[in-house]
Amino acid sequence: MIIPAYNEETRIRSVLTTFIQAFSGHEIIVVCDGADRTADIVDEVSKENPMTRLLRYQERLGKGGAIIEGFRASHGQKIGFADADESAEPAEIKGMFDALDGADGLIGSRRLKGSKITIKQPLVRRVASRAFNIVFVRILFGLPFRDTQCGAKVFTREAVMDIIDDLEGRGFETDLEILWRLEQKGYRVREYPITWKHSEGSTFRLSYSWKMFVSLMKIRWG
Repeated sequence: MIIPAYNEETRIRSVLTTFIQAFSGHEIIVVCDGADRTADIVDEVSKENPMTRLLRYQERLGKGGAIIEGFRASHGQKIGFADADESAEPAEIKGMFDALDGADGLIGSRRLKGSKITIKQPLVRRVASRAFNIVFVRILFGLPFRDTQCGAKVFTREAVMDIIDDLEGRGFETDLEILWRLEQKGYRVREYPITWKHSEGSTFRLSYSWKMFVSLMKIRWG
């Protein structure tokens, strides 16, 4: 289980506590590249929980870069990642690992029958998310998914390692790029209904949209 953690010192200890409970006996990799005490806190937790590992970087990796470094450092035959804000409960993500059999990837979706949203995003975020899905996911990349940006995804190691050297994005666009690269190589990825809540303190800002647009255009047409 990979958790990108950028300046998450206020909640990373409690987040790790719930992940350790849900993923008892399984590898948890926290990738830190911020300037606060997040890495120090993870280091403290890892000393008491040997299955928790810290990857610390001085340079800014971006969410995508952190995920890629986590992929490279992982050992499991099933590899997942999730945001550090616990928008999706760790126990539910563990259920995605258990449900992966028969597919090469499962992605948490807020837009399927059976999905539940307990705390909605602000309206402007919801509108932007819908527009992103129509313009980029459906039109530009031709993918069938309803929700590519939910921060809970699980893949087989074989699939991840087959595309890892193809990944170009290093920001929030990496979620979409992973799915596109897998689609190009014929891997089977399904959406999975999830219970999700909006969490304050997300590191994503709508101001990043232009940078994502430029990066996605380069990935698609570069």
